[in-house]
Amino acid sequence: MKLAIVGGGSTYTPELIDGFARLRDTLPIGELVLIDPAADRLELIAGLARRIFARQGHGATVTTATEVAAGVRGADAVLLQLRVGGQAARNEDETWPLECGCVGQETTGAGGLAKALRTVPVVLDIAEQVRLASPDAWIVDFTNPVGIVTRALQSAGHKAVGLCNVAIGFQRKFAAHLGVDPELVRLDHVGLNHLTWERGVTLLDTPGAAGGHEVLPELLDGFGEQIAADLHLPSAVVRRLGVVPSYYLRYFYQHDLVVEELRVKGSRAAEVSAIERQLLEMYADPALDTKPELLGKRGGAFYSEAAVQLISALLGTGGGSSVQVVNTRNDGILPFLPDDAVIEVPATVDADGVRPLPQRPVEPLYAGLIASVTAYEQLALEAALKGGRDRVFDALLAHPLVGQLDLADRLTDRLLAHNRAHLSWA
Repeated sequence: MKLAIVGGGSTYTPELIDGFARLRDTLPIGELVLIDPAADRLELIAGLARRIFARQGHGATVTTATEVAAGVRGADAVLLQLRVGGQAARNEDETWPLECGCVGQETTGAGGLAKALRTVPVVLDIAEQVRLASPDAWIVDFTNPVGIVTRALQSAGHKAVGLCNVAIGFQRKFAAHLGVDPELVRLDHVGLNHLTWERGVTLLDTPGAAGGHEVLPELLDGFGEQIAADLHLPSAVVRRLGVVPSYYLRYFYQHDLVVEELRVKGSRAAEVSAIERQLLEMYADPALDTKPELLGKRGGAFYSEAAVQLISALLGTGGGSSVQVVNTRNDGILPFLPDDAVIEVPATVDADGVRPLPQRPVEPLYAGLIASVTAYEQLALEAALKGGRDRVFDALLAHPLVGQLDLADRLTDRLLAHNRAHLSWA
């Protein structure tokens, strides 16, 4: 089996390598290709990847490529984890919206739109190269904003699915609270990427079994304070809702408070850049053959395990179908959304593809926000595909974190000023 990672020069890649090495029986990789235009950094990551595989007794060959077409040729699956503009662009996404009193964040609000505009054209070009070189390969997108990027890929007819680590993170935390194997915990997870709620938690008798019993009230009673602290939300709010929101919901539920905090704290991009510099120094050590503990502060916890589960199911190496939380086409699952919207819900995944599971009606408190953000995502995708100041303005005006004429106008000007180098039409 051949697997390719576009953005393989990322400091995050060793997290994936560690998962691939530990779970080699589930996902038997014969060749792993790391693809990245940054050749010097690519070789550094590849060297560490080879050492991690060797330490774990994994026989896969690790190769590198600076060109997508050459790297993905013959691949069974291609993972996308790129960042157009790097951490420097992310730092701008997280700072200039604050000038207008808006959250600066890389996946939502004005900063998230800027990232989508830079990213979608690049990802679609990569996907076309994958289609030509390996037409049967699955594309697994971890590139943010995952919902918009996956919608772009699927709308263009690509064999693609989006993946996020929020759900598996909740699964692991809830399992730890309950003192059980994570495979015994199944989530009633619904919404859009980075806009989800855990409306239920089922404890299964055996992994993959039907039935089980609901334990979310038990979790909230016994661990409500800790769960709320992880979300940075008041515990009273979480208890009253009776659900566990994604921590990204704080940008909506406590927007103004978050803006004030960010003005004092500084950008996450600056923090990550400092971590990355330290990581690259560690990776250069020829004696290092494990992922360093510092990598855990980089973000993306459990992504490697989620990726292995998803790819193994899609390629038929995982022993049949499994239920996994993914980003995929709605197709009537949430009837208040367009069929081509991309939702994040549990789905049956196997060699025949991805089939989202039916969902019980979504409560108005959540459905309203889901519908609003879906409309924004549609407008954001149109702006990314067609360009134009008016389309950018429309997307910002539709976003529930903006929604005002003057504010959308000022944010549009700043977005374009900070991203001209990445937008051919600007």
